[in-house]
Amino acid sequence: MKIIFLSHPLFLGSNSMPRYANWLSNGMRARGHEVEIWQPKARFFNLPAPQSLKKWLGYIDQYIVFPFVVKKNIKKQPVNTLYAFTDHALGPWVPYFTKLKHIIHCHDFLAQRSAMGSIPQNKTGFGGRIYQKFIRSGYIQGENFISISKKTQEDLHFFLGNKKPKFSTVVYNGLNQDFSVQDAALCRHAISQLINKDVSEGYFLHVGGNQWYKNREGVIKIYNSLSLDKNYGKLPLVMIGPKPNQNLINERNASIFKDSIFLMSDAPDDLVKKAYSGATAFIFPSLAEGFGWPIAEAMASGSFVVTTNEAPMNEVAGNAALLIDVCPVDATQHNAWANKAAIDIISVLNNPEQKLSYIQLGAENAKRFDSEKTLDKIEALYNQIIEAN
Repeated sequence: MKIIFLSHPLFLGSNSMPRYANWLSNGMRARGHEVEIWQPKARFFNLPAPQSLKKWLGYIDQYIVFPFVVKKNIKKQPVNTLYAFTDHALGPWVPYFTKLKHIIHCHDFLAQRSAMGSIPQNKTGFGGRIYQKFIRSGYIQGENFISISKKTQEDLHFFLGNKKPKFSTVVYNGLNQDFSVQDAALCRHAISQLINKDVSEGYFLHVGGNQWYKNREGVIKIYNSLSLDKNYGKLPLVMIGPKPNQNLINERNASIFKDSIFLMSDAPDDLVKKAYSGATAFIFPSLAEGFGWPIAEAMASGSFVVTTNEAPMNEVAGNAALLIDVCPVDATQHNAWANKAAIDIISVLNNPEQKLSYIQLGAENAKRFDSEKTLDKIEALYNQIIEAN
């Protein structure tokens, strides 16, 4: 089978989607398929121009130049070629493939939901609403879809409206790295050296980006409450992710425990794995997610996981994590929310048998997200699309 993956351009600076496209293409190539990746090249984007115009020049590359290239190249492909969109946000290109064998991978519809005003924590401007409408006008013309969670599939069907897809199924993401339980003492020693503070007794951990839905400020609020406990109040908070934005910096600086809050930027993968295994608790109170990779990663690494009792976080976590309420929109309720979450976390930490049970269930749950099994499922679905009349 020949598979052509359509992917986001590299010049946008995002790593996650090109990495996902490479994971799919490498997996299918390893299974004996002929594979290509098609993505816009930076032609207009590379022209000397003010930074304020770069976005618009990128749009020319993506939505004017690239379609001409696509239409030309399609004519050279075998009839039974499968065109796989690695993200539904590539929707504007879908109309060029509706009469060809195609499938669309769907991640999260948070930008789409924000544009329609259903997420008060993330308001979208006029231009953003027009752009998301443009994306939707494309992907709703597709026929075949793979969603990474039931929540994503639910959102997909909502946005498709009255149109019923020919094919729609859920395939959970597979972990694209090897995560395993490591010696906690050795891992804590490595973290101690990095942050120049003794964490041999443990630490609280968060791993995630600066996106609004990651609720990094909420992690600090929970930590503030945890730090009042007589048994766990001396444990530091380690937060791993990109360079912190101003909101996170302000939240840290406002904490009376700020000297025990460590913001680690761009940590290498090996260190992230150690951080998971050495953590006293992994706290992941996202407001929303497309999937929630860190939940599965932490469980595979032997962490006690705390996450939000909302889809898809609870879908990924199953019964293997302590599930807490989602952080309320009303800022006046944030401290009460954080206090309750801290009480629930401390209750588990004070019960070693319960904590061990969560860890053991987590290790078993993480097996659901085996990368090779995920690729096998996706390959079978690709074949199904090719063989359909």
